[in-house]
Parts: sequence; structure tokens; C-alpha cells
Amino acid sequence: MHRRDFLAGSTVAAAAGLALTPGMAQAMERVGGEAGSTDRSLTGDFLDLTKPEGNREAWARLLGNTDTKSTKYGFAEGIIQGVRPNEALRDLVGFTMVSAARLLPHEDGVGYRKVLREIGFYTDLKTGEILTEWENPYLGETVKVVPIANDPFNHTITNFYPEPPNYGGLNREKPPQIPLMLDFRRRGGMLNLFSHINLFYPNALQPGEWPRESSGEFNRVTETFLYFIDWDAMQDPSITSVEYDGTWSRVTPWLPWMLMGPSEGHCVYQTFMGAVDSIDRLPNPDTVDYIRVNHPKYLDAPETWEEPSLSSLEWYAREQTPAPLPPSGEIPTAPRAELPQWWQRMKAARQGAGDGGG
Repeated sequence: MHRRDFLAGSTVAAAAGLALTPGMAQAMERVGGEAGSTDRSLTGDFLDLTKPEGNREAWARLLGNTDTKSTKYGFAEGIIQGVRPNEALRDLVGFTMVSAARLLPHEDGVGYRKVLREIGFYTDLKTGEILTEWENPYLGETVKVVPIANDPFNHTITNFYPEPPNYGGLNREKPPQIPLMLDFRRRGGMLNLFSHINLFYPNALQPGEWPRESSGEFNRVTETFLYFIDWDAMQDPSITSVEYDGTWSRVTPWLPWMLMGPSEGHCVYQTFMGAVDSIDRLPNPDTVDYIRVNHPKYLDAPETWEEPSLSSLEWYAREQTPAPLPPSGEIPTAPRAELPQWWQRMKAARQGAGDGGG
């Protein structure tokens, strides 16, 4: 999925200890590698991934097609979980998403401009049907579901890390220009890319104006990506677009349409992701059919660079209206979860025994 392509610019050294799971071993066999291979060199016959120029071309071929004509389709599928103190995580809704991206030549003559639009839907956990309403289990309230629809979400691919998105001017940090060196890891025929970013920036939905939608004055977001890539495809100069599979997770405040307001907790996205060269190869054909009927432009990549590029929260602030408060004027919040009764009884019994023995 291409939505947050700049995220590969922020990686963690802890990823060096990633274990080789059975699923990864099978994936390596599919791409011609061996699970026990010790070949970890990132220097190939075509691209040298130890240099910014090689990283630029590898990144471009993952996110788009360097023929600067064809469309690259991204996808994500998974679930959204609720996280609150004193209770297990709760599966809330499913998630399905499709994006369409194209690379344009950079006007400086080096690198590319990636143009993209994407749309994502929340689904029923049992049936997989796209939701228009949802029963919030924390509040016991039926709420309107607002899908993700970002058009455009663009960025540049050069020899340097791109700047993080400014979220409509809300994120004003300007990091120094750093050579593009992505966290690639090779295991024989399998090439992995690990990336993550931690963000803390002003909320487009300020609580004074959006009391039911806003989780607070700032958003705290972390996104983590893991890519599985065919090493031989990446080193084949005749291949201008390299497909991949992977995972994407996002830690984020309660989604605004859930109307959780300042309730304790947050959401976690847990998904598979990937990118393919043909729309027929997308693994969520029901989603594609739904988009084709209801939102057809999202199956076509943009052809020109446009501004601004906004996230789903900025689009929400522009396109939605604040939910009304109840007549009392109080903001509804989810009741705080209590620790299990058996645990509380056990603690009370231990305390009583301790007091008696004193």
C-alpha cells in the first residue's frame, strides 16, 4: 500500500532480530531462495542498495512503475482493534483498501513524483460487507461510518528522504535533508524492507469544535510496515515495477466517526498489504467491484501532480460536520473498564488476610 510512502525513512535497529517464521521460509522458496541462505549482500548486478541511487530506484519500482505510464495498484486488508485499560483488545471492524499510483518524471531530471489516490472501507467482521452504520460496543450507540477517501496523496522519490506530510499545515516540522538509505534486509532470494514512524502533531479535529469526534488536541500515531520482495526481480533491469507483499499496522486515536470523544484508549490497524501491476491481481475483488460501481475514479491513478495532499483526518474536517451533543451538553464517553471481579475479590481476600495476620 502506498498511502504513507515516506514512512520508510524512519526505521529501527531492533528489526535486525526478525525471526524467520515458517511463512517467511515458504515465501523465500516461492521466490527461489533458501530458508537457510546466508547471502545477505545488498549489492546486486543492477542495483546497489547500499547507495542512495540504488535505494531511489528500488523504492520507485516498489511504489510505482518507472516506465512513468503504467498504474500500480496497492491493497490492504485486515481488522481494526480497540485498545483500552483493564481489558483485552477488542476486534471492532474489518478493513479493506485499494490505491492507484503512477510515477511522473521529476522536473529536476533525477527521481520521480508519485501521484496516488486511495479509498478504504470498514467492514462487518462476520460478513465482510462494507459498513455504512456501526453499533459502537463501548457506547451502545449506532454511528455513521465514514470511509477513507484520499485524493490525492502524493510525494517525491529522490536521493533523499522526502519530508513527512504536513497534514494541511498542522505538522510544521522540517527535518534536515538525509540521503535515502532504506532498511533493506536480504535473506538469499528474499529481500525485506522494514520501516516505521512515530508522529505527534496537532489534531485537525480540535475538541472545542469537534467534541464527540476529537480524541484531544494532538494526534499520536505510529505506523509500521514490513515488505517481502523478490530479490531477483529487484535486480532485473527489464522489470520496471516490482510487486511485493507485506504487513501494515497503525496505532491511532479512536476513529472520529466512532464518536468516542475523550474516552480512554485508541485503535490499532492490523493488516496485510501489497502492490500489484494488474487490477485483476488485487486480492480483494469484492472491494474493487464496489469501487467500480460507487467510486470509479479511485481505480485510476492521477495523471498530474496536485496539492494539497491531505490525510483522512483533514478530509474529515473539511467534508463532515460535528455530531451534536445530547441535551445535557455533556460529551458521552465510554464507561471505564474495571478489572475482573474474581481478581478484585482475590485482592480483597489477600489484603484481609494480611490485615488479620498483623
